[in-house]
Amino acid sequence: MDLKILEIASDSENHKVVKNHTHQSKNKNPLCGDEMEITLIVKDNIVQDIGYQCKSCVYCQASVSLLSKWVMQAPIEKISDFVSNAEFFFDENFEQLKKINIKDLKVFKKIMNPENISRKECLLLPFKTLSKALKL
Repeated sequence: MDLKILEIASDSENHKVVKNHTHQSKNKNPLCGDEMEITLIVKDNIVQDIGYQCKSCVYCQASVSLLSKWVMQAPIEKISDFVSNAEFFFDENFEQLKKINIKDLKVFKKIMNPENISRKECLLLPFKTLSKALKL
């Protein structure tokens, strides 16, 4: 296992429950049993706060840590574009993601790449949970 994944997963700044949340979702990976809950405050189509709780592997924890930082102050439309194209991280030719103009694309590519294809569902669980919470 890459130490970078452990380092990213250990950054648990948003590992919390957001009180008075406007959006919430729970999700479970049927393949491995990882569980995830995301709570958000959205105002004027901008994410004001996000919190997550999970019982999951380090890959899922690293993914949700990065995603939770990225969505802060992001417009729902941009989040929707990014989340709906997240599977392209695992494609050798991820041109579709480059079109979205994600400034932190390189950070996500450190853990979400063809090298970690066997952990794809673990890494995508936070994206799916966020999508469900925002009804994207």
